[in-house]
Amino acid sequence: MAIARLAVQKESDREALLNTALFKQVTPQQAQELMPYMESVSVRKGEAIFHEGDTDHRLYVIANGMVKLTRVAEDKRVRLLSIQARGEILGEIPVFDPEGGPRTANAIAMVNNTRVVWLDNDTIYAWLNRYPGIAVDMMQVLAHRMRENYERISDLVFMDVPGRLAKTLLDLASRFGQPIEDGLKVPHDLTQEEMAQLVGASRETVNKALMDFVNRGWIAREGRTIIIYQPGALIRRSHM
Repeated sequence: MAIARLAVQKESDREALLNTALFKQVTPQQAQELMPYMESVSVRKGEAIFHEGDTDHRLYVIANGMVKLTRVAEDKRVRLLSIQARGEILGEIPVFDPEGGPRTANAIAMVNNTRVVWLDNDTIYAWLNRYPGIAVDMMQVLAHRMRENYERISDLVFMDVPGRLAKTLLDLASRFGQPIEDGLKVPHDLTQEEMAQLVGASRETVNKALMDFVNRGWIAREGRTIIIYQPGALIRRSHM
């Protein structure tokens, strides 16, 4: 039974790797070559996968669960940068940075039994030397991620808080939304402060915008879950 569970786990790890945007052009046979070098770990809610300033050169893939990326300011304030889920990668910057710089964020599990698998950069580079065409595909994916980061910066400069909130809710819905009879249920497991950090505004301002959306009938709030009734209204508000 233990051998069978290990085989299922290994297959799950391979599928998680193939589901990432970074490896989307990789064939199952090519991915299989990486399997002997993949390590994995399961962590509980609140545990760190890596810390800001760490100097390891591992590329992580989320096989199960959710992970938040945070940074800590000099005054000890914590800022939520993003949320990552199954099939998404973590920690690619030190892997592909020629200088091999330190980690730029903390990766914290948001739910119990969050499982991540990883590869070190030596393994990745040796593998890419055998399949250089895959490196081109990876460059395109990383360029897309850079474009998304520039768009977030642009939103902070040019978009008002309700617009950014609408866009944030739509992003969470596209990734974590669950269809229900009345709309879309979006369990986000974020505190009010974390939601505000994700939007890039104060908690008071974001709560005011949320209440406005509730009063308009666009959404409902149920603890750490949002019910979206009118996604079209949120789309229009995110474009204003």
